[in-house]
Amino acid sequence: MAADLPGIPEFINEMVAKHQFRRDELVQVFQAAQHRQDVIDAMNKPSTLKPWPEYRASFVNPKRIDGGMKFWLKHAKALERAETLYGVPQEVIIAIIGVETLYGSNAGNHRTLDALTTLTFDYPRRVDFFRSELEQYLLLAREQSFDMLNIRASYAGAMGIPQFMPSSYRRNAVDFDGDGKIDLLNGAEDAIGSVANYLRQYGWKPGEPVAMRATIGEESRPNDVGAARSLAAWRGLGVAPQGEVGDGTYAYLLDFTLPDGKEFWFGFNNFAVITTYNNSSYYAMSVYQLAVELRKSSRYYGLIRRAPL
Repeated sequence: MAADLPGIPEFINEMVAKHQFRRDELVQVFQAAQHRQDVIDAMNKPSTLKPWPEYRASFVNPKRIDGGMKFWLKHAKALERAETLYGVPQEVIIAIIGVETLYGSNAGNHRTLDALTTLTFDYPRRVDFFRSELEQYLLLAREQSFDMLNIRASYAGAMGIPQFMPSSYRRNAVDFDGDGKIDLLNGAEDAIGSVANYLRQYGWKPGEPVAMRATIGEESRPNDVGAARSLAAWRGLGVAPQGEVGDGTYAYLLDFTLPDGKEFWFGFNNFAVITTYNNSSYYAMSVYQLAVELRKSSRYYGLIRRAPL
């Protein structure tokens, strides 16, 4: 039982004093919580440990492209409205939902309470983060009238169609379908609007690029992959974008290892914004490349007419 983990009584005291929870209710909740060793095991073996081609193939594939087009056609009006309101391209919104939960079909099978309790009290590497998220989950459950023993999530405690952590749910989720409640667990339109709002809140710049292939000159030996410089500075080092972007634009140099060598990319501001969703260049590049494929497929349906990403 999770209730035997050290630190829970002190946490309950804090929630009672800070947020006026009833002590007896929280005691009952944590007596029902289960310690999950599989959650800790999953945290210690993230998918980004896979080689890039294997990781990419998990998310940029015909199944996710086909599913993304079905999702797009079903929710075309909401997606267009989200792009107009928040400035985030429809294909990026869809790609994030596709990578996160396969368009809502795989939103996690761990009880949120179990996952967050286990990580708060038995995962010292990120104790402050998960303790805060557990606090936010209790507040969210009270605000949304959730049965906190039945809400499911990923092994890290991310919930719903867009996999929002509890803090993001409280801070960035929106009632996009106008029904008077915010529902990311079952409401696709709320998920669409919330993803777009999240990205805009974290600095998405409408109309700016996300990523672009980079060409490395024969004499160039870039040794500062991950550094941010202006494109003018990168050109001075023999690294150039394979497209038209202003010299004053700042970009990160990224490299991805393929069977036949390294592939270099520039990641721009909007790429960095995607990494706030999941702090991994593999993740952000998979979202971007899935979005590109969705954009290509959309032309057969006349869904969007603007320039590509």
